[in-house]
Amino acid sequence: MPTFEREGASIYYEEQGEGYPLLLFAPGGMRSAIEFWGKSAYSPIVEFARDFRVIAMDQRNAGNSTAPITAEDGWKTFTDDHLALLDYLGIESTHVMGGCIGSSYCLGIIKAAPQRITAAVLQNPIGLSHNNRDAFYNMFDDWASELKSQRSDITDEALHGFKANMFDGEFVFSVSPEFVQNCATPLLICAGNDNFHPTATAEEIARLAPDAQLLIKWREAEVVRET
Repeated sequence: MPTFEREGASIYYEEQGEGYPLLLFAPGGMRSAIEFWGKSAYSPIVEFARDFRVIAMDQRNAGNSTAPITAEDGWKTFTDDHLALLDYLGIESTHVMGGCIGSSYCLGIIKAAPQRITAAVLQNPIGLSHNNRDAFYNMFDDWASELKSQRSDITDEALHGFKANMFDGEFVFSVSPEFVQNCATPLLICAGNDNFHPTATAEEIARLAPDAQLLIKWREAEVVRET
């Protein structure tokens, strides 16, 4: 299996196609892994490998990727993985596409290295609404409980700090509205419509970003080809 190592983490990835790079961040919450693209309205691995060098990855401690967990882990930890994978593959610039939590990963890597990200697709972006923070906490706890049952090196203290760093924030968790307001990267936003992926979050990103296109209807059979 193709993997690369960094600071104790082993990150699994797959490549398909040739051309300009497209780095994918899968849906699935804390279980964000390549397999979840097969459950989406369309698989970007299948659809875009005809035109792009598509790189898909399992996030740390999801799918076939593993890593230690500390109380200091958070969005930056994932962004560092993403940039390290680009470096490992010799990729200087790329498009990115994320589903669900992957949309926040997209915005995180744009903030960290705007010169390396040429465009982004945010599909079903997650975001905080007036009554959904506990849903994110519970999603994290379900993932953490399963992982802890399999590994003796994970402590409650580490998980508590990690969870706070991921989901104690506001907006899309990984970046602020002020960042999006000054984000020059072109964004295509495919809105969600449920508790984890509020339509209002997609609309707010589109309202703030200087170069954004919003699709409310994008996953239905009659429009998915156009999407």
